[in-house]
Amino acid sequence: MIKQMKRLSFVVFTLLLSLSAFAQLSGAASSSRSAASQRNNEVMLTLKKTVLEQAAWAMKQKPVTVTAASSARSAGGVHDFYSEGDYWWPDPANPDGPYIQKDGMTNPENFVAHRLAMIRFSKIIGALASAYKITGDKKYAKQAMVHLQAWFINEGSRMNPGLTFAQAIKGRFTGRGIGIIDTIQLLEVSQGILVLENALTPEVLKGTKKWFGDYLNWLMSHPYGKDEMNAQNNHGTCFVMQVAAFAKLTGDEQLMNFCRERYKTVLLPNQMAIDGSFPRELSRTKPYGYSIFNLDAMTTLCQILSTPEDNLWKYETADGKSIQKGISYLYPYLKDKSKWPLKPDVMHWENWPVAQPALLFGAGEFQQKDWLQTWKKLDHDPQVEEVIRNLPVRNPLIWMN
Repeated sequence: MIKQMKRLSFVVFTLLLSLSAFAQLSGAASSSRSAASQRNNEVMLTLKKTVLEQAAWAMKQKPVTVTAASSARSAGGVHDFYSEGDYWWPDPANPDGPYIQKDGMTNPENFVAHRLAMIRFSKIIGALASAYKITGDKKYAKQAMVHLQAWFINEGSRMNPGLTFAQAIKGRFTGRGIGIIDTIQLLEVSQGILVLENALTPEVLKGTKKWFGDYLNWLMSHPYGKDEMNAQNNHGTCFVMQVAAFAKLTGDEQLMNFCRERYKTVLLPNQMAIDGSFPRELSRTKPYGYSIFNLDAMTTLCQILSTPEDNLWKYETADGKSIQKGISYLYPYLKDKSKWPLKPDVMHWENWPVAQPALLFGAGEFQQKDWLQTWKKLDHDPQVEEVIRNLPVRNPLIWMN
């Protein structure tokens, strides 16, 4: 009888211990959900006015695709995206000869009409998807379909799913792998489609996903894609970020897993220093802007790919490198740029930082209220072309759960 009572007491004790642990876990989960809800409300209140203003503008816009402008210097056709390398200029000693490089100095005479059209397209879809997420009004999805059809489906205006002629250099290259970074502007298009998915017609959704599937095939098979994938700086990061976003849209789990492994085994260990900085970005003539850009791209990659089973936000290399360390390194200089220890960037020093997605996403993942407060105080609607071009996430609402 005594043994049975002891056994019973042990069972009861174990049960109570389990219930206590369960209650603690449930309480922690409830607290986490409450904090996330509060943060989301703060973000919504911060952005709502700007989002609805941008959506009102987007509702009035007609499609402008790559077929609306062309350059005699392009080796491609009317449906091919074309751009020219930013930092390449005429040679004063040979004005009609091959261009020469001036790192960090943008040549305003280069052809960028297709890039600007794609940025405009991204802004339109991002604004419409954000407004739809706030209001649920299908008028925003209806307007988005007009632009999606023009860019990806209609034979007369669609863009070919490849970047064979991007970032060309006069007298040197008709296109380069480095040009693939131009389609980071499609990042918020693909994410916007996911937000709008239930309000799009089956025809538009199918046609759009087919375009992205074809583009993924090009990215993963063309030599330019392989060159960009192996780039050891922000270009390599942006390649993986794009593949991850487009694979998520098309439901390609194999490519998404490829991107997760690429982040863990190549991007994070090879690009980040032990202190959380990015040495290859710091060595450039615009170290501040490039460091911000690469950090934003890496955090966006974590936002796209993280799952409860494979959480990139929590991933840490054997020598202690992590995305949290990367944000922590740069945060003091985002909060107070005057503390930046290196020389100012040669261009656009005065235009950074803006409301960087790394701060917002990181604040949510690591419960850093100061990061969120800094993000709230920064510019949420930048107008400088260079900043817009290097800000992969301009509509954070569509990225938040």
